[in-house]
Amino acid sequence: MPPISISLAESALADLDEIRAWYAEQGVPEVADKLIAEVFRRVQALADHPDMDRAVPEFDQTFLRELIHPSFRIVYRRDDRRVRVVRAWRSERLLRLPGGHSQQRRGEYPA
Repeated sequence: MPPISISLAESALADLDEIRAWYAEQGVPEVADKLIAEVFRRVQALADHPDMDRAVPEFDQTFLRELIHPSFRIVYRRDDRRVRVVRAWRSERLLRLPGGHSQQRRGEYPA
């Protein structure tokens, strides 16, 4: 079986940039570096286990899945031979459809 290719959408890269910037503003950029490295390790595991974790509960579509890495949600689209990470943000945030309203359950952390 050919390997699963993994890519990150611009939205996911922007999320990681926001995470890095937020921790830098807090004076602890090393925390961001550690968290982002952990996110990448989790994403790499999708090459061997693309269906691990669960479907995104807001949509209940089998192709739209998420990894939970406390305290982050790593949302990805699962196709036959490809995984595309579309978001990486705080786990309390709700995913929204394009044109919908952004929702947060608590806190003011932007990503």
